Amino acid sequence: MNFNYQMPTKLLFGKGQLNNLHKEDLPGKKALIVVSSGKSVKKYGYLERLEKELEKANVQYVIFDKILPNPIKSHVMEGALLAREEKCDFVIGLGGGSSIDSAKSISVMATNEGDYWDYISGGTGKEKPVKNDPLKVIAITTTAGTGTEVDPWTVITNEDTNEKIGFGYEKTFPSIAVVDPELMLSVPKKLTAYQGFDALFHSTEGYLNKTANTMSDIYALKAIELIGKSLKKAVLNGNDIEARSDIALANTLSGFVESTSGCTSEHSIEHALSAYHQDLTHGAGLIMISGAYYTFIAKSGKCDDRMVEMAKALGKKDAKESMDFVKALLELQRDCEVNDLKMSDFNIDKDNLGKYVKNARETMGGLFLVDPIEINDEAVLNILKESYR
Repeated sequence: MNFNYQMPTKLLFGKGQLNNLHKEDLPGKKALIVVSSGKSVKKYGYLERLEKELEKANVQYVIFDKILPNPIKSHVMEGALLAREEKCDFVIGLGGGSSIDSAKSISVMATNEGDYWDYISGGTGKEKPVKNDPLKVIAITTTAGTGTEVDPWTVITNEDTNEKIGFGYEKTFPSIAVVDPELMLSVPKKLTAYQGFDALFHSTEGYLNKTANTMSDIYALKAIELIGKSLKKAVLNGNDIEARSDIALANTLSGFVESTSGCTSEHSIEHALSAYHQDLTHGAGLIMISGAYYTFIAKSGKCDDRMVEMAKALGKKDAKESMDFVKALLELQRDCEVNDLKMSDFNIDKDNLGKYVKNARETMGGLFLVDPIEINDEAVLNILKESYR
């Protein structure tokens, strides 16, 4: 019963909420809209809907549409330069976690000098303090995976050094978040599953984390429950708006978990994989290592009560031991048809798994410090070996 709690983001949640954005007190008069290099936000009309909302609010805008699925530092710098040149006074991230994360990072560099990596802690980052407040950010999520719309965190890859590192502080919380399940109906089957498991692991990691507290526990268990109840439905029938709404809420709750507790080394390990293999979707990478990762924790015998509670929340109501969570997890992966993912399909180097172990420790080693048990380099290597197919 000893924790700090800050949740400064105003949340607009529910079907059709994007249509209400123009009614809000927006943080400026000219926005940089950050979207991915893909076509979905344009194809399905989400960008056009946002543009109409801004026009109703008498807000001008400029579009930056280069963001990759694993966003990179050079695009952060390019977007920040555009924001300055166009005199944008706030940033909107429209899309999945990559677009919203990039919007946050761009907002920092739009008001600060130097290179983005100057402010990063870990790896080759220089860990300088952020001198000037970032621009305000509005986050409009079209996916249900990262919860980044309600947390301060942003994950960017330095493509020159193969370092994928998280960053954030109290001033990188979005000022407004729009979570509208209507915008998620177009997400393909596989991506729905990948994103849903990402949200799940934000909550399971947050629940096992040494920093877990009363507030994060409440959010985590409810998110796990919603995912156990509705992820399979959303994957198998993408037009099921009730299931989409459940997973959207689970995603947002997982963002609350990230703001009150945090990730463990499962994320460090996956970031190392996708730092080298940028075509690896983050959620897919997490799925591939999750069975071995949670089995290692379960077999330690040091998290039995919490593992059982997670198993019950995920739907295994008769759970009595830690491995029941692993069983429930693997069953959900089978139900969502993502149990056949192979590291070899992403050209992950089986003969040099040690480089990923080293990268995980050097870039995001801080997450190992909040693991509920010690997970040393030998254990990480074994987790990767057991996960490899």
